[in-house]
Amino acid sequence: MASQRGQVLDGVLLLDKPDGLSSNHALQRARRTVDARKAGHTGTLDPFATGLLVCCFGRATKIAATMLAADKVYEATVCFGEETDSGDRTGSVVYRAPAPFNGISRDGLAAALDDFRGEIEQIPPMYSALKRDGRPLYAYAREGITLERAPRRVVVHRLEILEFLDRRASIVVHCGKGTYIRTLAQDIGRRLGCGAHLTALRRTRVGPFRIEDAVALATLQAMDDPTREILPLHSLPVGLLPDTFKQKDES
Repeated sequence: MASQRGQVLDGVLLLDKPDGLSSNHALQRARRTVDARKAGHTGTLDPFATGLLVCCFGRATKIAATMLAADKVYEATVCFGEETDSGDRTGSVVYRAPAPFNGISRDGLAAALDDFRGEIEQIPPMYSALKRDGRPLYAYAREGITLERAPRRVVVHRLEILEFLDRRASIVVHCGKGTYIRTLAQDIGRRLGCGAHLTALRRTRVGPFRIEDAVALATLQAMDDPTREILPLHSLPVGLLPDTFKQKDES
């Protein structure tokens, strides 16, 4: 959340976050572009990930709690044969499948995915923002410290193969709150006995919002009037804001 100089704007911006930026950096660039005073986002994407970042301005920041609990949809590219300490391409390889490793079969992957639908348990990754004694887990991980983490129950509503090659597959994941896609890829690799990590991740939906309605950051920054991309409070889906907010906005 940020509160700085700028216009008093109320509404939601659906931003297509680019690769290489943290969610907060993307939010701040968008905030400066529209010259908004107050801004926040409703769910972090890792810097290597792309896709839908729901940016809220002014009174729309009140939807943050609701959106953090919303279902999300991702398209993930999984590489088989190697596991990394972060669970994605940015980490160091900690396991390689013994040679010769020629990949997996589509049928084998499909069978493995059956174990990860519905309510499952995940151990949160060390490279995460979850805190222990006031410090995020990733701070410990960067120091080479691994802490015990209790498993958490999450829900995977849909898990399907989109594309497949022997050592790589693209999958779609529709999941509930708190699901780590990096951990899911890692656990699938372990289930297959070969190791796996994410090489790409794209968020395509957050609750009622879809990537098709999002604007790229570069496009937003090139607009003469980027504020026209902001969805006003009265246009937000029913149930996201308390009725008192809508009544005030419409009065």
